Amino acid sequence: MTDTVGERRPAGELEASVLAALCAAGRAQSAAEVRAAIPQKLARTTVATLLTRLYEKGAVGRTPGRRGFLYVAVADSHGLTARRMRQELEQDDDHSVVLARFVEGLDPADEAELKRLLGGGDH
Repeated sequence: MTDTVGERRPAGELEASVLAALCAAGRAQSAAEVRAAIPQKLARTTVATLLTRLYEKGAVGRTPGRRGFLYVAVADSHGLTARRMRQELEQDDDHSVVLARFVEGLDPADEAELKRLLGGGDH
């Protein structure tokens, strides 16, 4: 499927692509290097904006480069998702209710995996 002008992509798809390129590189990269490494054909300014957003979310670090910044991944896409989940949890004062509702919405396999990760059986 080819992107058409003005077509909206799913939320986070481009950020995930940029983050994956940084993770795969394993070293600091300029926006131009990231742009060349991702499969989507994006404007330079779009890639720079995505990198800035990822920096603001704490998913990438940056240092001054010769022309602009050099970026490095500090979290993979899974880490970014986990960070967003923690941020959402922090938005509500009653963590117990939020966590209970979250668990209620899990399918049985995910619930079992969560129990395994927490190191327990039935609680």
